Amino acid sequence: MDIPSIKSAYRRYARYYDRVFGPVFAPGRDMAIKRLDPQSGKRILEVGVGTGLSLPHYQPDTRVVGIDISTDMLDIARRRVDEQSLDHVEALLEMDAEQLSFEDDSFDAVIAMYVASVVPNPDRLMSEMARVCKPGGDLMVINHFASSNPLLRGLEWCLTPLSRVLGFRPSMDLSELPRPAGYEELGIHRANFLGYWKLVHYRSQAEKPRPEDESPITEGERRENNTSLGDIA
Repeated sequence: MDIPSIKSAYRRYARYYDRVFGPVFAPGRDMAIKRLDPQSGKRILEVGVGTGLSLPHYQPDTRVVGIDISTDMLDIARRRVDEQSLDHVEALLEMDAEQLSFEDDSFDAVIAMYVASVVPNPDRLMSEMARVCKPGGDLMVINHFASSNPLLRGLEWCLTPLSRVLGFRPSMDLSELPRPAGYEELGIHRANFLGYWKLVHYRSQAEKPRPEDESPITEGERRENNTSLGDIA
């Protein structure tokens, strides 16, 4: 996977994403938002906000920032925010999930919606999500992980060479999703049809240690690799 192929795939998906993928992914989106209980007053980062299907379901007194690498998907999300007057949406930004341009400890919760198998480096995704999440905050990842069913797993591996065209890696295993340092795993839950998609829930300790072998991203690197499209609220 690489950024150009991801953008190309989701440029194709954008026009019909809501109709085709919206109903399939809805249970996972709803589960994640409900597990943010209480939501009241929280500042939440949604990584891979896409067309913004989840945005109407956050409580009105939250502050939600959504990021995505796809300009085409974000255009639809912005229209949704305007048409539905979603005042709790603080900003929608074009940004690389592996190089977030936010300060450390910026959010009370960070949710990655169906993006872990899209990014080139899931370990980098998790590291950045953990970095911007406050001590005591929640990390949630909703994603398809390789099936334990031999027939389905074989199909996933057959599709893997098409990852650049599909826009995601069908054979990503749950073991490829690292638990960030200083976080405890609260649970892994079946989120969609037959458990094919799962929600992984982490919560940080009161103090979050940074692994000694982690290579932090500099502010210069973040500015160079992200295009901020500004607040929409």
